[in-house]
Amino acid sequence: MTIGLQRLSLNQKTVDQWGVRQVVDGCARAGIGAVGLWREPVADIGLEKAAKLVRDAGLRVSTLCRGGFLTAADPDGRAAALADNRRAIEEAAALATGVLVLVVGGLPAGDRDLPGARGRVADAVAELVPHARAHGVRLALEPLHPMYCADRAVLSTLGQALDMAEQFPAGAVGVALDTFHVWWDPQVEAQIARAGERIATYQLADWVLPLPADVLLGRGYPGDGHVDFPALTAAVEAAGYTGDIEVEIFNADVWAQDGDDVIATVVERYRRILGDLAP
Repeated sequence: MTIGLQRLSLNQKTVDQWGVRQVVDGCARAGIGAVGLWREPVADIGLEKAAKLVRDAGLRVSTLCRGGFLTAADPDGRAAALADNRRAIEEAAALATGVLVLVVGGLPAGDRDLPGARGRVADAVAELVPHARAHGVRLALEPLHPMYCADRAVLSTLGQALDMAEQFPAGAVGVALDTFHVWWDPQVEAQIARAGERIATYQLADWVLPLPADVLLGRGYPGDGHVDFPALTAAVEAAGYTGDIEVEIFNADVWAQDGDDVIATVVERYRRILGDLAP
């Protein structure tokens, strides 16, 4: 089993201090093979320009973040969410990535009905699948750590995400497997094996303590915390995943660093932590 640097992707959020051009140039300088883009920075410079920058640099777009937030209970909110996700699918296709990550959404204000919210997500995904398939884009359901269940993702485990994804063809709906969100799950290795071809993207970030007041910004460089990256990566490889390995870090201290220094650290950690798996 070998994992080379060409499979490394830098998610744009890891260098949130940079725009699309800087991220693309930084990845090209470092010899990284791919970049994971976010919709808002892409919109800032324009979709066509962003696609050309990536193409001209010889990079791949591993994923586009993000679609989702599909739990609205009112008709207007539901219609707006579906329209936004259709646009996100079209943006992913224009950027030549086959993966749109879906953060499915939390509970609407005053709502305590988790099964109902999950049912609305499944219904919305069913409506989006034909549009995604027509554009050659796969919807990747991302389970988030349970601390985000109320506000960001009513899917909290890989098993829950797979239960939903398996209602649809594997080529249309897969899962986004992020170490920060799934490392704690006692069933994670069994669920990774179950996921198999449904793994649409594999993302790395460490669980570091203490968590900050804004827990969204609690991710660390791989190797700084508690995640067993070699074990999880070996399970993902054994499940048949051969795609990009994307480092996605939300951390105010990381964002305050020089972008090239961040990339150098990402590359060093990727090589060191996956050393037994890398050439």
